[in-house]
Amino acid sequence: MQRLIAIVTIGLGLTLSGCSTLSGPAAEPEKQAPTTRPEVSQTDRTEQSEPPPEPEYADFSEETLYSLLAAEVAAQRGRYDVTLVNYVEAAKSSRDIGVIKRALDIARSLNGDNAQNQLIALWLDVAPDSAEAHRVAAIQKVRQKDFETALSHMETLLQQGKEADFDTLAALSSNLSDAEQERLLGLYRELEDRYPDNRDIRYGTALVLRAQGNHEGALKELQPLLDESGQKPFQPALILRGDLLYKMGRQQEALDHLRYQSRRFPDNRKLGTLYGRILIDDGQLQAAEDQFASLVERFPDTPGLKLSHALVALENGHNQVARRQLEQLLDDEHHVNEAHYYLGRLARSAGQTEEAIAHFDQVQGGGQFFDALSQSTYLRGQSGQLDQAMQRLAKLRQQMPDNNERLWLIEINTLLDLERYPEALGAATAALEKHPENVQIRYARAMLYDRLDRFKASERDLRSILDKNPENAVALNALGYLLTVETERLKEARRLLEKALSLDPENPAIIDSVGWVHYRLGNHQKALEYLRKAYEAFPDPEVAAHYGEALYVTGEEEQARVIWRRTLEEHPDDTMIRDTMERLGVERDL
Repeated sequence: MQRLIAIVTIGLGLTLSGCSTLSGPAAEPEKQAPTTRPEVSQTDRTEQSEPPPEPEYADFSEETLYSLLAAEVAAQRGRYDVTLVNYVEAAKSSRDIGVIKRALDIARSLNGDNAQNQLIALWLDVAPDSAEAHRVAAIQKVRQKDFETALSHMETLLQQGKEADFDTLAALSSNLSDAEQERLLGLYRELEDRYPDNRDIRYGTALVLRAQGNHEGALKELQPLLDESGQKPFQPALILRGDLLYKMGRQQEALDHLRYQSRRFPDNRKLGTLYGRILIDDGQLQAAEDQFASLVERFPDTPGLKLSHALVALENGHNQVARRQLEQLLDDEHHVNEAHYYLGRLARSAGQTEEAIAHFDQVQGGGQFFDALSQSTYLRGQSGQLDQAMQRLAKLRQQMPDNNERLWLIEINTLLDLERYPEALGAATAALEKHPENVQIRYARAMLYDRLDRFKASERDLRSILDKNPENAVALNALGYLLTVETERLKEARRLLEKALSLDPENPAIIDSVGWVHYRLGNHQKALEYLRKAYEAFPDPEVAAHYGEALYVTGEEEQARVIWRRTLEEHPDDTMIRDTMERLGVERDL
Protein backbone atom coordinates (compact mmCIF):
# COMPACT_ATOMS: atom_id res chain seq x y z
CA MET A 1 0.00 0.00 0.00
CA GLN A 2 2.83 2.37 0.85
CA ARG A 3 4.33 1.74 -2.59
CA LEU A 4 0.99 2.49 -4.26
CA ILE A 5 0.72 5.89 -2.58
CA ALA A 6 4.33 6.70 -3.42
CA ILE A 7 3.73 5.81 -7.07
CA VAL A 8 0.58 7.92 -7.22
CA THR A 9 2.33 10.93 -5.71
CA ILE A 10 5.45 10.63 -7.82
CA GLY A 11 3.39 10.22 -10.95
CA LEU A 12 1.29 13.24 -10.07
CA GLY A 13 4.35 15.34 -9.29
CA LEU A 14 6.01 14.47 -12.58
CA THR A 15 2.88 15.12 -14.57
CA LEU A 16 2.22 18.43 -12.87
CA SER A 17 5.76 19.63 -13.46
CA GLY A 18 5.60 18.47 -17.06
CA CYS A 19 2.38 20.40 -17.54
CA SER A 20 3.90 23.60 -16.20
CA THR A 21 6.98 23.17 -18.37
CA LEU A 22 4.94 22.77 -21.53
CA SER A 23 3.09 25.98 -20.81
CA GLY A 24 6.43 27.79 -21.04
CA PRO A 25 8.47 29.78 -18.55
CA ALA A 26 6.56 32.35 -16.57
CA ALA A 27 7.01 35.88 -17.86
CA GLU A 28 8.87 38.13 -15.48
CA PRO A 29 8.97 41.92 -15.54
CA GLU A 30 11.76 43.45 -17.54
CA LYS A 31 14.52 44.82 -15.42
CA GLN A 32 18.19 45.66 -15.47
CA ALA A 33 20.83 43.25 -16.70
CA PRO A 34 21.30 40.31 -14.31
CA THR A 35 22.77 41.53 -11.05
CA THR A 36 25.40 39.94 -8.93
CA ARG A 37 23.41 40.63 -5.79
CA PRO A 38 22.65 37.31 -4.05
CA GLU A 39 19.59 37.21 -1.83
CA VAL A 40 19.75 35.57 1.57
CA SER A 41 16.42 33.88 0.92
CA GLN A 42 17.78 32.26 -2.22
CA THR A 43 20.60 30.56 -0.41
CA ASP A 44 18.21 29.54 2.33
CA ARG A 45 16.02 27.78 -0.18
CA THR A 46 18.89 25.94 -1.79
CA GLU A 47 20.35 24.60 1.44
CA GLN A 48 20.26 20.83 1.42
CA SER A 49 18.44 19.02 4.22
CA GLU A 50 17.85 15.43 5.12
CA PRO A 51 14.71 13.99 3.48
CA PRO A 52 11.86 13.42 5.93
CA PRO A 53 11.29 9.82 7.02
CA GLU A 54 8.75 7.86 5.03
CA PRO A 55 5.39 7.92 6.80
CA GLU A 56 3.88 4.68 7.98
CA TYR A 57 0.50 3.67 6.63
CA ALA A 58 -2.32 1.67 8.16
CA ASP A 59 -4.19 -1.16 6.47
CA PHE A 60 -6.86 0.39 4.27
CA SER A 61 -10.45 -0.52 3.66
CA GLU A 62 -11.70 -1.50 0.24
CA GLU A 63 -13.37 1.92 -0.09
CA THR A 64 -10.08 3.72 0.63
CA LEU A 65 -8.14 1.52 -1.77
CA TYR A 66 -10.68 2.31 -4.48
CA SER A 67 -10.32 6.06 -3.87
CA LEU A 68 -6.52 5.83 -4.09
CA LEU A 69 -6.63 3.78 -7.29
CA ALA A 70 -9.15 6.19 -8.81
CA ALA A 71 -6.82 9.05 -7.86
CA GLU A 72 -3.93 7.36 -9.67
CA VAL A 73 -5.97 6.80 -12.84
CA ALA A 74 -7.16 10.41 -12.78
CA ALA A 75 -3.58 11.67 -12.41
CA GLN A 76 -2.47 9.59 -15.39
CA ARG A 77 -5.24 11.24 -17.45
CA GLY A 78 -4.40 14.73 -16.28
CA ARG A 79 -7.59 15.10 -14.22
CA TYR A 80 -5.97 16.50 -11.13
CA ASP A 81 -9.27 17.83 -9.79
CA VAL A 82 -10.56 14.25 -9.66
CA THR A 83 -7.27 13.12 -8.11
CA LEU A 84 -7.71 15.64 -5.31
CA VAL A 85 -11.34 14.69 -4.65
CA ASN A 86 -10.41 11.02 -4.36
CA TYR A 87 -7.45 11.73 -2.10
CA VAL A 88 -9.61 13.84 0.22
CA GLU A 89 -12.14 11.02 0.39
CA ALA A 90 -9.37 8.50 1.10
CA ALA A 91 -7.99 10.76 3.85
CA LYS A 92 -11.40 11.10 5.48
CA SER A 93 -12.21 7.40 5.33
CA SER A 94 -8.79 6.17 6.48
CA ARG A 95 -7.89 8.98 8.92
CA ASP A 96 -4.33 7.93 8.14
CA ILE A 97 -1.71 10.64 8.73
CA GLY A 98 0.31 9.58 5.69
CA VAL A 99 -2.69 9.84 3.37
CA ILE A 100 -3.71 13.18 4.92
CA LYS A 101 -0.23 14.62 4.26
CA ARG A 102 -0.17 13.35 0.68
CA ALA A 103 -3.64 14.76 0.05
CA LEU A 104 -2.55 18.10 1.54
CA ASP A 105 0.49 18.22 -0.77
CA ILE A 106 -1.77 17.71 -3.78
CA ALA A 107 -4.27 20.32 -2.54
CA ARG A 108 -1.42 22.84 -2.16
CA SER A 109 -0.09 22.15 -5.67
CA LEU A 110 -3.58 22.78 -7.08
CA ASN A 111 -4.28 25.79 -4.82
CA GLY A 112 -7.25 23.92 -3.41
CA ASP A 113 -7.97 26.21 -0.47
CA ASN A 114 -11.16 24.50 0.69
CA ALA A 115 -9.55 21.07 0.49
CA GLN A 116 -6.57 22.31 2.51
CA ASN A 117 -8.88 23.60 5.23
CA GLN A 118 -10.70 20.25 5.41
CA LEU A 119 -7.49 18.26 5.52
CA ILE A 120 -5.81 20.43 8.15
CA ALA A 121 -8.93 20.20 10.37
CA LEU A 122 -8.90 16.42 9.89
CA TRP A 123 -5.20 16.21 10.75
CA LEU A 124 -5.71 18.17 13.97
CA ASP A 125 -8.69 15.99 14.85
CA VAL A 126 -6.63 12.81 14.36
CA ALA A 127 -3.48 14.19 16.02
CA PRO A 128 -4.36 17.25 18.16
CA ASP A 129 -0.87 17.43 19.66
CA SER A 130 0.98 17.25 16.33
CA ALA A 131 3.45 20.14 16.12
CA GLU A 132 3.64 19.80 12.35
CA ALA A 133 -0.15 20.00 12.03
CA HIS A 134 -0.29 23.17 14.12
CA ARG A 135 2.50 24.77 12.05
CA VAL A 136 0.77 23.93 8.77
CA ALA A 137 -2.52 25.23 10.17
CA ALA A 138 -0.87 28.47 11.27
CA ILE A 139 0.64 29.16 7.85
CA GLN A 140 -2.69 28.39 6.16
CA LYS A 141 -4.49 30.81 8.46
CA VAL A 142 -1.95 33.55 7.76
CA ARG A 143 -2.57 33.11 4.04
CA GLN A 144 -6.26 33.51 4.76
CA LYS A 145 -5.52 36.62 6.86
CA ASP A 146 -6.89 34.92 10.01
CA PHE A 147 -3.97 36.05 12.16
CA GLU A 148 -5.66 35.42 15.50
CA THR A 149 -6.18 31.73 14.75
CA ALA A 150 -2.69 31.42 13.23
CA LEU A 151 -1.03 32.75 16.36
CA SER A 152 -3.24 30.62 18.60
CA HIS A 153 -1.77 27.55 16.89
CA MET A 154 1.72 28.89 17.54
CA GLU A 155 0.85 29.62 21.14
CA THR A 156 -0.38 26.03 21.54
CA LEU A 157 3.05 24.82 20.40
CA LEU A 158 4.73 27.19 22.83
CA GLN A 159 2.65 25.85 25.72
CA GLN A 160 3.58 22.31 24.69
CA GLY A 161 7.24 23.25 24.93
CA LYS A 162 7.80 22.89 21.19
CA GLU A 163 9.37 25.19 18.58
CA ALA A 164 6.66 27.72 17.75
CA ASP A 165 8.14 29.46 14.67
CA PHE A 166 6.80 32.91 15.49
CA ASP A 167 9.50 34.37 13.24
CA THR A 168 8.29 32.34 10.25
CA LEU A 169 4.81 33.81 10.56
CA ALA A 170 6.18 37.33 11.06
CA ALA A 171 8.35 37.01 7.94
CA LEU A 172 5.18 36.52 5.87
CA SER A 173 3.97 39.99 6.90
CA SER A 174 5.94 41.70 4.12
CA ASN A 175 3.20 40.65 1.69
CA LEU A 176 0.38 42.12 3.77
CA SER A 177 -1.38 45.47 3.45
CA ASP A 178 -0.58 48.29 5.88
CA ALA A 179 -3.79 47.64 7.85
CA GLU A 180 -3.09 43.91 8.03
CA GLN A 181 0.47 44.50 9.20
CA GLU A 182 -0.80 46.82 11.94
CA ARG A 183 -3.31 44.18 13.06
CA LEU A 184 -0.62 41.50 13.15
CA LEU A 185 1.71 43.81 15.07
CA GLY A 186 -0.96 44.31 17.71
CA LEU A 187 -1.31 40.55 18.14
CA TYR A 188 2.46 40.17 18.55
CA ARG A 189 2.41 42.94 21.18
CA GLU A 190 -0.27 41.00 23.09
CA LEU A 191 1.89 37.86 22.93
CA GLU A 192 4.87 39.85 24.21
CA ASP A 193 2.80 40.95 27.20
CA ARG A 194 1.95 37.32 27.99
CA TYR A 195 5.46 35.97 27.34
CA PRO A 196 7.88 38.89 28.01
CA ASP A 197 10.97 36.67 28.09
CA ASN A 198 10.30 34.82 24.85
CA ARG A 199 13.01 35.65 22.32
CA ASP A 200 11.12 34.36 19.28
CA ILE A 201 8.09 36.56 19.93
CA ARG A 202 10.21 39.70 20.38
CA TYR A 203 12.17 38.84 17.25
CA GLY A 204 8.90 38.28 15.36
CA THR A 205 7.66 41.69 16.48
CA ALA A 206 10.84 43.25 15.11
CA LEU A 207 10.27 41.47 11.77
CA VAL A 208 6.76 42.89 11.50
CA LEU A 209 8.11 46.38 12.27
CA ARG A 210 10.72 45.94 9.54
CA ALA A 211 8.00 44.87 7.08
CA GLN A 212 6.20 48.14 7.92
CA GLY A 213 9.34 50.08 7.04
CA ASN A 214 9.80 51.11 10.69
CA HIS A 215 13.49 50.24 10.84
CA GLU A 216 14.20 52.45 13.83
CA GLY A 217 11.37 50.82 15.77
CA ALA A 218 12.51 47.34 14.74
CA LEU A 219 16.05 48.06 15.95
CA LYS A 220 14.72 49.36 19.26
CA GLU A 221 12.55 46.24 19.64
CA LEU A 222 15.59 44.09 18.95
CA GLN A 223 17.90 45.78 21.43
CA PRO A 224 17.02 43.69 24.53
CA LEU A 225 17.99 40.56 22.57
CA LEU A 226 21.33 42.14 21.71
CA ASP A 227 21.99 43.30 25.29
CA GLU A 228 21.47 39.90 26.91
CA SER A 229 24.37 38.84 29.06
CA GLY A 230 25.10 35.40 30.39
CA GLN A 231 23.10 33.75 27.62
CA LYS A 232 24.05 32.23 24.33
CA PRO A 233 23.78 35.03 21.71
CA PHE A 234 20.51 35.02 19.74
CA GLN A 235 22.08 34.95 16.29
CA PRO A 236 18.94 35.78 14.24
CA ALA A 237 18.88 39.13 16.07
CA LEU A 238 22.49 39.77 15.06
CA ILE A 239 21.60 39.16 11.41
CA LEU A 240 18.53 41.39 11.56
CA ARG A 241 20.52 44.20 13.21
CA GLY A 242 22.97 44.23 10.29
CA ASP A 243 20.13 44.35 7.78
CA LEU A 244 18.34 47.15 9.64
CA LEU A 245 21.48 49.27 9.98
CA TYR A 246 22.08 49.03 6.25
CA LYS A 247 18.47 49.88 5.40
CA MET A 248 18.75 52.93 7.66
CA GLY A 249 21.73 54.21 5.65
CA ARG A 250 24.30 53.35 8.31
CA GLN A 251 26.40 51.37 5.85
CA GLN A 252 29.74 51.37 7.59
CA GLU A 253 28.20 50.51 10.93
CA ALA A 254 26.35 47.63 9.28
CA LEU A 255 29.50 46.35 7.58
CA ASP A 256 31.58 46.60 10.75
CA HIS A 257 28.90 44.75 12.72
CA LEU A 258 28.50 41.98 10.13
CA ARG A 259 32.25 41.57 9.63
CA TYR A 260 32.75 41.10 13.36
CA GLN A 261 29.77 38.81 13.89
CA SER A 262 30.47 36.65 10.82
CA ARG A 263 33.99 36.02 12.15
CA ARG A 264 32.60 35.41 15.62
CA PHE A 265 30.09 32.87 14.27
CA PRO A 266 31.73 31.38 11.15
CA ASP A 267 29.20 28.53 11.05
CA ASN A 268 26.26 30.89 10.58
CA ARG A 269 25.70 30.80 6.85
CA LYS A 270 22.96 33.45 6.83
CA LEU A 271 25.17 35.91 8.70
CA GLY A 272 28.03 35.43 6.25
CA THR A 273 25.74 35.64 3.24
CA LEU A 274 24.20 38.92 4.38
CA TYR A 275 27.68 40.35 4.89
CA GLY A 276 28.61 39.34 1.34
CA ARG A 277 25.44 40.84 -0.11
CA ILE A 278 25.96 44.16 1.63
CA LEU A 279 29.57 44.27 0.46
CA ILE A 280 28.21 44.01 -3.09
CA ASP A 281 25.66 46.75 -2.50
CA ASP A 282 28.45 48.93 -1.12
CA GLY A 283 30.54 48.39 -4.24
CA GLN A 284 33.25 46.39 -2.48
CA LEU A 285 33.22 43.67 -5.10
CA GLN A 286 36.63 42.13 -4.45
CA ALA A 287 35.89 41.86 -0.73
CA ALA A 288 32.52 40.33 -1.64
CA GLU A 289 34.18 37.79 -3.91
CA ASP A 290 36.58 36.83 -1.12
CA GLN A 291 33.66 36.51 1.30
CA PHE A 292 31.69 34.21 -0.99
CA ALA A 293 34.77 32.14 -1.75
CA SER A 294 35.17 31.63 1.99
CA LEU A 295 31.48 30.73 2.36
CA VAL A 296 31.68 28.18 -0.46
CA GLU A 297 34.66 26.58 1.24
CA ARG A 298 32.78 26.35 4.55
CA PHE A 299 29.42 25.35 3.06
CA PRO A 300 30.30 23.34 -0.07
CA ASP A 301 26.83 21.77 -0.24
CA THR A 302 24.95 25.07 -0.57
CA PRO A 303 24.51 25.70 -4.32
CA GLY A 304 23.25 29.26 -3.90
CA LEU A 305 26.61 30.30 -2.50
CA LYS A 306 28.42 28.88 -5.52
CA LEU A 307 26.15 30.87 -7.81
CA SER A 308 26.72 34.06 -5.81
CA HIS A 309 30.49 33.49 -5.88
CA ALA A 310 30.38 32.94 -9.65
CA LEU A 311 28.40 36.12 -10.29
CA VAL A 312 30.65 38.34 -8.18
CA ALA A 313 33.72 36.80 -9.85
CA LEU A 314 32.12 37.49 -13.23
CA GLU A 315 31.52 41.10 -12.26
CA ASN A 316 35.18 41.38 -11.23
CA GLY A 317 36.37 39.97 -14.55
CA HIS A 318 37.64 36.75 -12.96
CA ASN A 319 36.13 34.61 -15.67
CA GLN A 320 37.96 31.37 -14.90
CA VAL A 321 36.83 31.47 -11.27
CA ALA A 322 33.26 32.09 -12.41
CA ARG A 323 33.45 29.34 -15.01
CA ARG A 324 34.64 26.76 -12.46
CA GLN A 325 31.77 27.50 -10.12
CA LEU A 326 29.17 27.52 -12.90
CA GLU A 327 30.41 24.23 -14.34
CA GLN A 328 30.34 22.75 -10.85
CA LEU A 329 26.69 23.77 -10.55
CA LEU A 330 25.95 21.96 -13.81
CA ASP A 331 27.77 18.86 -12.58
CA ASP A 332 25.72 18.99 -9.37
CA GLU A 333 22.50 19.75 -11.28
CA HIS A 334 21.76 22.87 -9.26
CA HIS A 335 20.80 26.30 -10.63
CA VAL A 336 21.07 24.75 -14.09
CA ASN A 337 19.30 27.57 -15.95
CA GLU A 338 21.40 30.28 -14.34
CA ALA A 339 24.62 28.33 -14.89
CA HIS A 340 23.91 27.84 -18.60
CA TYR A 341 22.93 31.48 -18.98
CA TYR A 342 26.13 32.88 -17.49
CA LEU A 343 28.32 30.29 -19.24
CA GLY A 344 26.64 31.45 -22.44
CA ARG A 345 27.58 35.02 -21.68
CA LEU A 346 31.17 33.98 -20.97
CA ALA A 347 31.35 32.09 -24.25
CA ARG A 348 29.90 35.00 -26.18
CA SER A 349 32.37 37.47 -24.69
CA ALA A 350 35.17 35.09 -25.74
CA GLY A 351 33.84 34.96 -29.31
CA GLN A 352 32.81 31.30 -28.97
CA THR A 353 29.51 31.67 -30.79
CA GLU A 354 28.48 28.02 -31.12
CA GLU A 355 29.25 27.29 -27.47
CA ALA A 356 27.32 30.39 -26.42
CA ILE A 357 24.28 29.33 -28.48
CA ALA A 358 24.44 25.82 -27.00
CA HIS A 359 24.39 27.21 -23.45
CA PHE A 360 21.65 29.77 -24.12
CA ASP A 361 19.48 27.09 -25.72
CA GLN A 362 19.66 25.04 -22.52
CA VAL A 363 18.11 27.80 -20.41
CA GLN A 364 14.65 26.32 -20.07
CA GLY A 365 13.05 28.67 -17.56
CA GLY A 366 13.60 31.19 -14.82
CA GLY A 367 14.38 34.88 -14.94
CA GLN A 368 17.03 34.53 -17.64
CA PHE A 369 14.92 32.58 -20.15
CA PHE A 370 13.91 35.46 -22.41
CA ASP A 371 17.30 37.16 -22.39
CA ALA A 372 18.96 33.83 -23.22
CA LEU A 373 16.48 33.35 -26.06
CA SER A 374 17.15 36.88 -27.30
CA GLN A 375 20.91 36.33 -27.25
CA SER A 376 20.79 32.95 -28.99
CA THR A 377 18.44 34.41 -31.64
CA TYR A 378 20.82 37.29 -32.34
CA LEU A 379 23.89 35.04 -32.46
CA ARG A 380 22.17 32.68 -34.91
CA GLY A 381 21.23 35.62 -37.09
CA GLN A 382 24.76 36.97 -36.93
CA SER A 383 26.23 33.62 -37.96
CA GLY A 384 23.97 33.07 -40.98
CA GLN A 385 21.23 31.04 -39.27
CA LEU A 386 18.57 33.74 -39.27
CA ASP A 387 15.84 31.61 -40.85
CA GLN A 388 16.36 28.92 -38.22
CA ALA A 389 16.20 31.53 -35.46
CA MET A 390 12.96 33.03 -36.81
CA GLN A 391 11.39 29.58 -37.18
CA ARG A 392 12.22 28.84 -33.56
CA LEU A 393 10.51 32.04 -32.41
CA ALA A 394 7.43 31.25 -34.51
CA LYS A 395 7.24 27.79 -32.94
CA LEU A 396 7.59 29.23 -29.43
CA ARG A 397 4.76 31.69 -30.13
CA GLN A 398 2.51 28.69 -30.78
CA GLN A 399 3.71 26.88 -27.65
CA MET A 400 3.65 29.92 -25.35
CA PRO A 401 0.58 31.99 -26.24
CA ASP A 402 0.73 33.95 -22.98
CA ASN A 403 4.18 35.28 -23.98
CA ASN A 404 3.33 35.91 -27.63
CA GLU A 405 3.93 39.66 -27.54
CA ARG A 406 7.24 39.30 -25.76
CA LEU A 407 8.42 36.82 -28.37
CA TRP A 408 7.43 39.21 -31.17
CA LEU A 409 9.53 41.91 -29.50
CA ILE A 410 12.53 39.57 -29.42
CA GLU A 411 12.13 39.02 -33.17
CA ILE A 412 11.72 42.72 -33.92
CA ASN A 413 14.67 43.78 -31.77
CA THR A 414 16.91 41.04 -33.19
CA LEU A 415 16.20 42.18 -36.75
CA LEU A 416 16.76 45.77 -35.65
CA ASP A 417 20.13 44.90 -34.07
CA LEU A 418 21.10 43.06 -37.25
CA GLU A 419 20.16 46.20 -39.23
CA ARG A 420 17.53 44.23 -41.16
CA TYR A 421 15.17 47.19 -41.01
CA PRO A 422 12.61 46.23 -43.68
CA GLU A 423 12.20 42.73 -42.16
CA ALA A 424 11.94 44.24 -38.68
CA LEU A 425 9.23 46.59 -39.91
CA GLY A 426 7.38 43.65 -41.45
CA ALA A 427 7.59 41.73 -38.18
CA ALA A 428 6.33 44.74 -36.19
CA THR A 429 3.38 45.18 -38.54
CA ALA A 430 2.52 41.48 -38.35
CA ALA A 431 2.73 41.63 -34.55
CA LEU A 432 0.45 44.69 -34.38
CA GLU A 433 -2.17 42.91 -36.49
CA LYS A 434 -2.40 40.35 -33.68
CA HIS A 435 -1.75 42.73 -30.77
CA PRO A 436 -2.90 46.21 -31.83
CA GLU A 437 -2.92 47.56 -28.25
CA ASN A 438 0.69 46.66 -27.46
CA VAL A 439 2.51 49.93 -26.80
CA GLN A 440 6.03 48.48 -26.94
CA ILE A 441 5.49 46.95 -30.37
CA ARG A 442 3.90 50.13 -31.73
CA TYR A 443 6.75 52.20 -30.34
CA ALA A 444 9.27 49.83 -31.94
CA ARG A 445 7.51 50.22 -35.27
CA ALA A 446 7.57 54.02 -34.91
CA MET A 447 11.34 53.90 -34.43
CA LEU A 448 11.70 51.60 -37.45
CA TYR A 449 9.70 54.00 -39.61
CA ASP A 450 12.11 56.71 -38.46
CA ARG A 451 15.11 54.56 -39.41
CA LEU A 452 13.58 54.10 -42.86
CA ASP A 453 12.96 57.88 -43.22
CA ARG A 454 9.19 57.48 -43.11
CA PHE A 455 8.52 60.44 -40.86
CA LYS A 456 4.73 60.64 -41.26
CA ALA A 457 4.24 56.97 -40.47
CA SER A 458 6.47 57.29 -37.40
CA GLU A 459 4.55 60.33 -36.18
CA ARG A 460 1.26 58.48 -36.72
CA ASP A 461 2.31 55.56 -34.50
CA LEU A 462 3.64 57.85 -31.77
CA ARG A 463 0.45 59.92 -31.76
CA SER A 464 -1.55 56.70 -31.55
CA ILE A 465 0.32 55.85 -28.35
CA LEU A 466 -0.24 59.36 -26.94
CA ASP A 467 -3.95 59.32 -27.83
CA LYS A 468 -4.34 56.38 -25.45
CA ASN A 469 -1.86 57.63 -22.85
CA PRO A 470 -1.00 61.35 -23.05
CA GLU A 471 1.36 60.90 -20.07
CA ASN A 472 3.72 58.47 -21.81
CA ALA A 473 7.05 60.25 -21.32
CA VAL A 474 8.94 57.96 -23.71
CA ALA A 475 6.53 58.59 -26.59
CA LEU A 476 6.42 62.33 -25.81
CA ASN A 477 10.21 62.47 -25.98
CA ALA A 478 10.38 60.44 -29.19
CA LEU A 479 7.79 62.58 -30.97
CA GLY A 480 9.25 65.84 -29.68
CA TYR A 481 12.75 64.87 -30.77
CA LEU A 482 11.45 63.68 -34.15
CA LEU A 483 9.78 67.04 -34.74
CA THR A 484 12.97 68.80 -33.65
CA VAL A 485 15.26 67.08 -36.15
CA GLU A 486 12.84 66.49 -39.03
CA THR A 487 10.65 69.62 -39.11
CA GLU A 488 10.48 73.29 -38.28
CA ARG A 489 7.62 72.70 -35.82
CA LEU A 490 9.97 73.59 -33.00
CA LYS A 491 7.49 75.24 -30.62
CA GLU A 492 5.27 72.16 -30.77
CA ALA A 493 8.34 70.00 -30.21
CA ARG A 494 9.35 72.08 -27.20
CA ARG A 495 5.89 71.70 -25.59
CA LEU A 496 6.01 67.92 -26.00
CA LEU A 497 9.54 67.66 -24.63
CA GLU A 498 8.92 69.92 -21.65
CA LYS A 499 5.89 67.79 -20.76
CA ALA A 500 8.05 64.66 -21.03
CA LEU A 501 10.64 66.28 -18.77
CA SER A 502 8.02 67.17 -16.17
CA LEU A 503 6.99 63.49 -16.08
CA ASP A 504 10.55 62.11 -15.96
CA PRO A 505 12.88 64.93 -14.88
CA GLU A 506 16.03 62.84 -14.39
CA ASN A 507 15.96 60.99 -17.72
CA PRO A 508 19.15 61.99 -19.60
CA ALA A 509 17.63 61.18 -23.02
CA ILE A 510 14.78 63.61 -22.38
CA ILE A 511 17.16 66.24 -20.96
CA ASP A 512 19.25 65.95 -24.13
CA SER A 513 16.16 66.36 -26.32
CA VAL A 514 15.08 69.48 -24.42
CA GLY A 515 18.59 70.88 -24.79
CA TRP A 516 18.62 70.16 -28.51
CA VAL A 517 15.26 71.82 -29.18
CA HIS A 518 16.51 74.92 -27.34
CA TYR A 519 19.63 74.83 -29.53
CA ARG A 520 17.47 74.63 -32.66
CA LEU A 521 15.40 77.55 -31.37
CA GLY A 522 18.58 79.61 -30.93
CA ASN A 523 18.50 79.55 -27.11
CA HIS A 524 22.14 78.53 -26.92
CA GLN A 525 22.86 79.25 -23.26
CA LYS A 526 19.70 77.44 -22.20
CA ALA A 527 20.67 74.58 -24.50
CA LEU A 528 24.11 74.32 -22.89
CA GLU A 529 22.58 73.97 -19.42
CA TYR A 530 20.49 70.98 -20.45
CA LEU A 531 23.09 69.38 -22.71
CA ARG A 532 25.80 69.62 -20.07
CA LYS A 533 23.52 67.92 -17.56
CA ALA A 534 22.61 65.19 -20.07
CA TYR A 535 26.25 64.59 -20.99
CA GLU A 536 27.35 64.32 -17.36
CA ALA A 537 24.63 61.73 -16.72
CA PHE A 538 24.93 59.78 -19.97
CA PRO A 539 27.93 60.60 -22.19
CA ASP A 540 26.91 58.53 -25.23
CA PRO A 541 27.96 59.62 -28.78
CA GLU A 542 24.66 61.33 -29.68
CA VAL A 543 24.60 63.40 -26.49
CA ALA A 544 28.31 64.19 -26.97
CA ALA A 545 27.66 65.32 -30.54
CA HIS A 546 24.89 67.68 -29.40
CA TYR A 547 26.82 69.06 -26.44
CA GLY A 548 29.98 69.50 -28.48
CA GLU A 549 28.14 71.37 -31.22
CA ALA A 550 26.51 73.74 -28.73
CA LEU A 551 29.93 74.41 -27.17
CA TYR A 552 31.55 74.94 -30.57
CA VAL A 553 29.05 77.51 -31.85
CA THR A 554 29.19 79.46 -28.57
CA GLY A 555 32.94 79.91 -28.79
CA GLU A 556 34.04 76.98 -26.60
CA GLU A 557 35.79 75.30 -29.53
CA GLU A 558 38.58 73.65 -27.57
CA GLN A 559 36.16 72.22 -25.00
CA ALA A 560 34.04 70.84 -27.86
CA ARG A 561 37.11 69.14 -29.34
CA VAL A 562 37.91 67.59 -25.94
CA ILE A 563 34.37 66.15 -25.70
CA TRP A 564 34.48 64.79 -29.25
CA ARG A 565 38.00 63.38 -28.91
CA ARG A 566 37.16 61.59 -25.67
CA THR A 567 33.99 60.10 -27.17
CA LEU A 568 35.74 58.93 -30.36
CA GLU A 569 38.40 57.21 -28.26
CA GLU A 570 35.66 55.19 -26.58
CA HIS A 571 33.49 54.78 -29.72
CA PRO A 572 35.89 54.85 -32.68
CA ASP A 573 33.31 53.58 -35.18
CA ASP A 574 30.63 56.13 -34.35
CA THR A 575 29.63 58.31 -37.30
CA MET A 576 27.43 60.93 -35.62
CA ILE A 577 30.31 62.93 -34.14
CA ARG A 578 32.28 62.82 -37.39
CA ASP A 579 29.20 63.95 -39.32
CA THR A 580 28.74 66.83 -36.86
CA MET A 581 32.36 67.90 -37.23
CA GLU A 582 32.14 67.76 -41.01
CA ARG A 583 28.95 69.85 -41.03
CA LEU A 584 30.66 72.47 -38.81
CA GLY A 585 33.83 72.46 -40.91
CA VAL A 586 35.99 71.11 -38.10
CA GLU A 587 39.14 69.25 -39.07
CA ARG A 588 38.77 65.50 -38.52
CA ASP A 589 42.18 65.25 -36.90
CA LEU A 590 41.46 66.32 -33.35
